[in-house]
Amino acid sequence: MSRKAIAALISLVVLVIALVAAYWYARPLLMTGTGYAAHNACALDVIAGRDDAATDLPPNPLVPVVRTEVAEDGASAEGSILGILARQTAWEVPGYGCALADESPATVPPATAVTPGANPYTDLPLTEPTDSAMVAALAHGFGDDLDAQAQEELGTRAMVVVHDGRLVAERYADGFDESTPQLGWSMTKSVTNLLVGRLVEQGDLSLDDDHLRADWTDRRADITIRHLLNMTSGLAWDETYDLGTPITQMLYAEPDMGAFVASQELAHDPGSFLQYSSGSTTLLCDVITEGRGLADMPRQELFTPLGLSSAVMEADAAGTPVCSSYMWASARDWAAVGQFALQEGQWEGERLLPEGWMEESTAPIDTVVEEGSDGYASGWWANTSADGTVINDELPADAYFASGHDGQRITVVPSEGIVVLRLGFTPTAEDNRVVSSAAQVVEALS
Repeated sequence: MSRKAIAALISLVVLVIALVAAYWYARPLLMTGTGYAAHNACALDVIAGRDDAATDLPPNPLVPVVRTEVAEDGASAEGSILGILARQTAWEVPGYGCALADESPATVPPATAVTPGANPYTDLPLTEPTDSAMVAALAHGFGDDLDAQAQEELGTRAMVVVHDGRLVAERYADGFDESTPQLGWSMTKSVTNLLVGRLVEQGDLSLDDDHLRADWTDRRADITIRHLLNMTSGLAWDETYDLGTPITQMLYAEPDMGAFVASQELAHDPGSFLQYSSGSTTLLCDVITEGRGLADMPRQELFTPLGLSSAVMEADAAGTPVCSSYMWASARDWAAVGQFALQEGQWEGERLLPEGWMEESTAPIDTVVEEGSDGYASGWWANTSADGTVINDELPADAYFASGHDGQRITVVPSEGIVVLRLGFTPTAEDNRVVSSAAQVVEALS
């Protein structure tokens, strides 16, 4: 072999090695992209009955090379890079949406059938607003004043307004209606708060329960239910959606998400520092559902008594509800969650949460708080800081929120008896109009 041929061969080998090394370096990020795409395609098909998964992929350099394919039987969806690399499969788990795993997850308990009988909003005819101020408020929320591109970037898909317990106005984007399940992202954390409240009311657990896991034989044994609920556990975490961070590892690479979070070391003494952590809420559900029906517990304890017949809390491959991020429900069912909170845990004349639960749950945590988490309470967000300072003066001081990625928001205003629900897909718009449209609704009803 000539020197030139040898040199060419060496160059080829070096190039191959470099490409393989580059792929393995980037693989965690690629897996995040393909995992997101696979789960999104599967869940939209299985839960929402939609076949337009690409419209729910946020702008990302990977999007042009990500390929998704839903199986003919609809029982799984695969995501990959160009159909070759970083393959991820999301599998249908009947009654519980979809879970990412190498193979179809083990059998989970049958999903409790939820009927809408307890929900007064489910079967109402479409309630279009007639009052001019309310029409204008919803028009603002949907961006009727914007050009077509800006309106698409705003991406509002549903708004529902409840006043004094009555559904008074709603509006939906094309392709969506009052029965379409939509993903609430981190609004799921607020629902988790209600689940914990149900168990406390029944005497099944206390917020001060500690020694939550047998494998926590160090200072993590001091972590309580309360710490997990208000994100002051002290467990090391990074909520940044980036290469190799805990949040992307948990959602897109761990079959048992709770166990992964529990394996994190302490970065702070429990109770001393509030750090926003989807891991904290996911671990909380791992703890509270153990021995209580696992994936089916949200349906038993909350969806059934409230009549949330469209609601689905997706589970991971181990069968644990992903209580940080993965609850789907129709706009009316999401609004019912807000109304249940407004009614301080009473529904159809029955008390389902402890007295004072919502007051305590919406009180901002008085401890050292990471930047950007001012007003965080116990699964809900308050409109005041711990020192009483109003955070957003467009809304009354007593307002509180369930808030999720891409502009999902339940705004509850106890002083006005108002619940405003907004759902949408807003990955790029600088202003999702969530606050300003809720403020206009409040003004219209005042």
